[in-house]
Amino acid sequence: MQRETVEDELLFITGMADEGTRVDRFLADLPLSLSRTYIQKILKDGGVLVNGRTVRASFRLSAEDRVCLHIPEVREPCIEAENIPLDILYEDEDLLVVNKPQGMVVHPSAGHMSGTLVNALLYHCGDSLSGINGILRPGIVHRIDKDTSGALVVCKNDSSHRGLAEQFAVHSCRRRYRAVLSGVLPQDAITIDAPIGRDERDRKRMAVVPEGKGKRAVTHLSVLQRFSSFTYTECVLETGRTHQIRVHTASINTPVLGDPVYGRRKCPFSELKGQVLHAMTLGFIHPRTGEIMDFTAPLPNYFEKLLQKL
Repeated sequence: MQRETVEDELLFITGMADEGTRVDRFLADLPLSLSRTYIQKILKDGGVLVNGRTVRASFRLSAEDRVCLHIPEVREPCIEAENIPLDILYEDEDLLVVNKPQGMVVHPSAGHMSGTLVNALLYHCGDSLSGINGILRPGIVHRIDKDTSGALVVCKNDSSHRGLAEQFAVHSCRRRYRAVLSGVLPQDAITIDAPIGRDERDRKRMAVVPEGKGKRAVTHLSVLQRFSSFTYTECVLETGRTHQIRVHTASINTPVLGDPVYGRRKCPFSELKGQVLHAMTLGFIHPRTGEIMDFTAPLPNYFEKLLQKL
């Protein structure tokens, strides 16, 4: 898949790996933080063109198709601004980088309409957030799971959002995570190159799937420290699929410690509130200035205390 820049629109050119993929799934799988439901609404309203023609959600793509996505102008958000403290690593007129705590949901959804990062951003930024991702996700260009902590970039205007979305789409952003794995990883370094797609037995989960049934996913793991039954690792993302680190580490029988979905059934540390996974480093090119920027979110206290205990 290739990415081109078109004013006020997002244009993608499909590759061989996208052959036969439904257009709604293709768009929902892009790292734009757009839900499949929202994509289907845009399709229904005629906001997606394939080779210049409107298509239905079920349309199946061919290689070298030109998929043009027009995201409608955002309506006034129907969510409340909340005075929730933010750990801001960097901020300027175009974007800010925050250190999201474990347990915070990124954007509102059913059952989580308050207490989210977006609620906090609306209070901090007011109207200065990009509107590309719809009324529930202002400013959100990518996301990390509720129980994953760490660095996340937020866009204040649509121009910056498009520029960063392009970088995430072509996997040029630099993302390094820290994780404690259940089990001892024997290799000092390992690369997992295995496609990820929806688990056919449980559509709420992701899984390593056969070639042609998912998107290519590459994770580079390196051992920082071994313990008797656990491994402290650095995880570098070459791609950015949903739950990528969690799925890949589980696929080699060393799941992220405390992972309630992909991990082992009983966690030996009752104080853990989810997976021990932290987005430590985030790097990208500033969409306005062209400056190469890197940010580091320090390990949270719970992570440091666990390492001391191990």
